[in-house]
Amino acid sequence: MNKTRQKIHDIIYEADTPAGKVFDISLIIVIIISVVLVALETVGWINQQYYEILNIAEWTITILFTIEYILRVISIHHPRKYIFSFYGIIDLLATIPKYISLFIVGAQLETMMAIRALRILRIFRVLHISRYIGESNFLVRSLLVSRAKIVIFLLFVLIMCILFGTLMYLIEGPEAGFNNIPESIYWCISTISTVGYGDIVPLTGLGKFLASMLMILGYGIIAVPTGIISAEMAQRRKKVDVNTRVCAECLNDKHKDNAIYCHQCGSHLDEDK
Repeated sequence: MNKTRQKIHDIIYEADTPAGKVFDISLIIVIIISVVLVALETVGWINQQYYEILNIAEWTITILFTIEYILRVISIHHPRKYIFSFYGIIDLLATIPKYISLFIVGAQLETMMAIRALRILRIFRVLHISRYIGESNFLVRSLLVSRAKIVIFLLFVLIMCILFGTLMYLIEGPEAGFNNIPESIYWCISTISTVGYGDIVPLTGLGKFLASMLMILGYGIIAVPTGIISAEMAQRRKKVDVNTRVCAECLNDKHKDNAIYCHQCGSHLDEDK
């Protein structure tokens, strides 16, 4: 039984093995098809004309995800860690709506809205994809390490928006649509992010000059977080080369290449040894 469970674990949780790669690629394809089906169901004429086909396809995908969820639970030593993990919750949210919809019957408007909401919840399957792209974990770790710098940067941007928003309120005033400081800060955020809705625009020469400075500054602001994360990713890649192997004991996936034991719990990464 241990060998069977280890084999299932290697296929489902390991992306470096041939079987693991085939499993991951196949599952990505199924997830994409599922998300497309959810989108097509919201198109009225497609749902009416092809309802039976869409329903059969959705039930097939739901059953496949159910089997995958069960295999993930039984192939690790501590199922609770997976069940209550981020991906475990996402997997459950992506699977159960189809089953719950069987128990919601009736023609009331509230019931129909509930069924529609449950169907849309299946879009969570798109989050399922990131697990099977090895670089996504690397990106997430880089973001976590850079979070202090990013928070400080965002705080700096917020302070700038408050200062410039207040200045624009003093310069332009209600006559130009800057009725109060919060609305002026909103204008500053939309301008500095280069969105520029155009619902509020400066009319005076000084206001237009300040707006021009904010627009130019906005391009630099967009580049700063990218530079922070890129630098951290380059630094981390120099420090360690990690693979996608997952410990069956603690579900840790940050192991160096050729690692024999899990650096978090000390368990042997190959159960048979």
